Amino acid sequence: MTEQQWKYFCDFKDDLRKKIEEWKIAAPELTWLQKEAALLAKTPEYPFETSVVYNRALDDLTPQDEIKLIVIGDNPGKDEQLAKNNRYLVGQAGKIAEGYFRRNPELKIDFRRNVIILNKTPIHSAKTAQLKTIAKKGGAKIADLIEESQVWMAKRTAELHSALGTELWLVGYSELKEKGIFSSYRETLKADCLPEAWNKVFVFQHFSMNRFTIDLSDYINQKTGGAQKNATLESNIHELGVLHRKEIFGA
Repeated sequence: MTEQQWKYFCDFKDDLRKKIEEWKIAAPELTWLQKEAALLAKTPEYPFETSVVYNRALDDLTPQDEIKLIVIGDNPGKDEQLAKNNRYLVGQAGKIAEGYFRRNPELKIDFRRNVIILNKTPIHSAKTAQLKTIAKKGGAKIADLIEESQVWMAKRTAELHSALGTELWLVGYSELKEKGIFSSYRETLKADCLPEAWNKVFVFQHFSMNRFTIDLSDYINQKTGGAQKNATLESNIHELGVLHRKEIFGA
């Protein structure tokens, strides 16, 4: 990172850390709401340790690291919220993503050194859909907090994206659709992204359950009819990412 990019990144992560602490203090009831949502969804029991999760992997990055990609997941899950982790995409989906880039060295991306991983909200739930239950049972206060966290993340992520000049991948888009839990994130990101930065925004299915890989493979096979591929992997990824971006955000 350049000196200016490094300063912007440090300001971003410091502000994020402070904001997350504010949200924790403002809503101590989040933990029992998260437990209740998991219980209602019949989620296997697990320890609830962090209600709003800061990604400590951000603190591992140095000025010497070349950031090539910002990846936006949904929200911290069971593994991410454990106190020993407090890192994003460290569960099965993260392992799949890490393995994908390792198996495709032509992309020249180390998932743990060249990627900034953020979420649409740092508020934890075992499964993303449980955020709806948390918002409903928590009343207006918690529903507003979940929305506020999305708007804050989208605004500041748009600014960071422009400052670093990287690609931005939104992985997991079902809840970005109209009336989805992340519709506020979608609207804010689109409104705050500069036109030149918007061209570097790509939308994909999530890494979990290999959906990203399967979707990309299906796209390539459909495009080529099973014939030998002439386009590079990178160009196919970009084409698919633009296709999904148009589906979610419009032309």
